[in-house]
Amino acid sequence: MKPLMVHLIQADLAWRDPAANRRRLEDVLTGLHSGGQLAVLPEMFTSGFTMEPEGVAEDMGGATLDWLSRMAGHTGLVICGSLPVRSGAHFYNRLVWMRPDGSYTCYDKRHLFRMAGEHRHYASGRERLVVELDGWRICPLVCYDLRFPVFSYGSNAFDLQLFVANWPAARQGAWQALLPARAIENQCYVAGVNRVGRDGIDVEYSGASAAYDFLGRPLAVAGNEESVLSLSLDGAALERYREKFPAWRDADRFRLLD
Repeated sequence: MKPLMVHLIQADLAWRDPAANRRRLEDVLTGLHSGGQLAVLPEMFTSGFTMEPEGVAEDMGGATLDWLSRMAGHTGLVICGSLPVRSGAHFYNRLVWMRPDGSYTCYDKRHLFRMAGEHRHYASGRERLVVELDGWRICPLVCYDLRFPVFSYGSNAFDLQLFVANWPAARQGAWQALLPARAIENQCYVAGVNRVGRDGIDVEYSGASAAYDFLGRPLAVAGNEESVLSLSLDGAALERYREKFPAWRDADRFRLLD
């Protein structure tokens, strides 16, 4: 695999204001000058982590999908992040993987954060997504999914795992522990993109977006302010490590029951 250049965009988000967030993030995306293949936005990047999707959710023909397509085409980057989406009678916390040619793939968040009532307002997804980008197999997941190692596990199934999040400052310790744990157990690179600031219901977010290598070593770690982490991931080093230390060959086989 050739190196993969990734931009992790840690942003403050305007509460329940999709147009304002698109404007803010458009400035960030157009300001990326180091090239690359992938830009990653936080969870619910159009609204913040809202449990009132009725006023901000869009359908798949809405303004944000058009914006993602335009921005991916303009920058030449795949752009991913999640937003509240309306589909039929249900709402989803849906991650969109938008390619520069306007085609896209989606993943609906499986693990809904019941402590905030997310399971009462959004429907759960079922299928994990693995997408290909320049020879890299990438598994994008959403926030609370990080706490569930069975769903997050893949025996040589992907090379990079992404977590887009609105992870509160009060639980930052879990964020910092679980991201490298997923990297070690999956023998892959892992990146987590969190937001910063304080949302409309007074929840504080301290960022700490980060990327880890396959040994759980930090490659880049953000602070608690808006920032972009741009880094190149070494695919050849990952392949050498998996060949030298093929723990994945001894992994337990299992299947999820639901």
